[in-house]
Formats: sequence, structure tokens, C-alpha cells
Amino acid sequence: MKSIISFLAITTLSLAATAFAQEESPSPTEEKPSATVEETPAPAPVTEQTPVVAPAPEKASTPMAEKSAGPAETKKATPVKSASPAGMAAPAANASRKMSPDASIKDMENRWETAVAAHDATTVQGFVAADFMGVSSRGKFTGKSGVLSEIKNKDTYKSAKNERLNLRMYGPNVAVVTGRAREKGTGADGKPFDRAYLFTDTWMARGGHWQCIASQSSQIK
Repeated sequence: MKSIISFLAITTLSLAATAFAQEESPSPTEEKPSATVEETPAPAPVTEQTPVVAPAPEKASTPMAEKSAGPAETKKATPVKSASPAGMAAPAANASRKMSPDASIKDMENRWETAVAAHDATTVQGFVAADFMGVSSRGKFTGKSGVLSEIKNKDTYKSAKNERLNLRMYGPNVAVVTGRAREKGTGADGKPFDRAYLFTDTWMARGGHWQCIASQSSQIK
């Protein structure tokens, strides 16, 4: 009886040992894949982080270079336009064309008197109308040819200028100037002179240009 019991006990223990061995045998199998799973993702993030970090600075540097180049080109283009010599010459020409009638006529009166000292009949010819009529400082009637002849005299001038000019407009196309002129120099006879004149000039706008159509002058000194 005891032998039977001992046999059953041994058999039971053998089965228990077998079952226990079967339960322990799969555990190392499960530990190996788990270790493999932990080792596999470890290198993966290292490999993925390298390309992600590298392109980031490249993309940032590209727009910075493009933006910095933009203003540089704009600054270079601006001085090229402002340095144009043609743009600087145009305002001077336009300023003379847009001169008021008052200023334009007075400018011609002063240039006329300067031309007298230089014997410059060409300049005065452009101021005097073809149908001009007047009275000279010598008390004679004169036309355009007589005015130009007086400018070609043999006197030597040290100075000739208008000391005073008064202008009044009579409508948009007619202006009257009264003034005083002073001339100093040496006459054809070798004697010095210091002359003063009072004059009245009548100007008319014709075809966009002002011309002296009548004049009277008197020597007062």
C-alpha cells in the first residue's frame, strides 16, 4: 500500500515538474523578442533625427539670403535714377519757360541794356518787333534798324545797367515798362561820359513771345 502511494506521489511530482518545466521554457522565448523590440527602436530615432536637423538650417538660410538680396538691389537702383544728368538739366529749361510775364519782360530789359555795353545787336534784334516805332534819346523818330544802328556806335562802355524798372500789365498780351538807365565809359572822341536816360517801352506778346513794339527815350544827364 505504501509503495502504491509512493508511486503515485512520484508520478504526481513528475507531472508537476513537467508542467513547471513547460511553463518556464516559454518565458526565455518571450524575453528575447522583448529585448529585440527595445533594441530596434533605439537606432531608429538616431537615424531619423540626423536628416531632420540637417535640412532645417538649410531652409532657414535660403530665405534669409533672398531677403537680404532684395533691399540691396533696391538701394542700387535708386541712386541710378536720381543721378540722371538729363533730369537735372530739364528743370532749368522749364523754369525759364514758366517765368511770369513780369519777370520775363524785366529780364529782357536788363539783357537789352547789357547788350548796349557789349555792342551786341544780335541780342537786341530778338527783342525788337519788325514793325517797331519809337523816339530816340536824340529826339528823332526811329524804327528797328535805327535802334540796332545806335548799338553799333564807337563808344567804349565800362558799365551799362538799369537802375529802376516799373512794369504794368494791360491785359494778358500788353505791358508797359518805365525805367532809368545808367551808362558809363569813354566816347568816340576820347572823352569820358556818365549818361542817364528815362525810357518808356511797350511790349506785346505775339505767338508766345514778348516783343518791344514801341519806345521813347530821353537823356537826362
